[in-house]
Amino acid sequence: MNSNNVYKIKSTLELQFENSNLCDISYKSFLPEFNIQKSKRSTISLLKEEKSLIFRIESNDITAFRATINEIISFGRIIDGVLQIVEKS
Repeated sequence: MNSNNVYKIKSTLELQFENSNLCDISYKSFLPEFNIQKSKRSTISLLKEEKSLIFRIESNDITAFRATINEIISFGRIIDGVLQIVEKS
């Protein structure tokens, strides 16, 4: 933990899908990115349920937490864009 901080930030973020197939596709898409550790100040664990991806975040400081949340949001935007393209096909 950062010696300047006396706290950790823990949060859970859940992405819910209409069906389990879309959840599976999203999960498999995220795995390569998920396996690359980008920061020692923040960790993400990922749990896949039937129609949900659950991200558990633990960060040593607010800056690392924000970067981790931004990474998940960026991933969500990509998935959303791809799903919109697939639905139009």
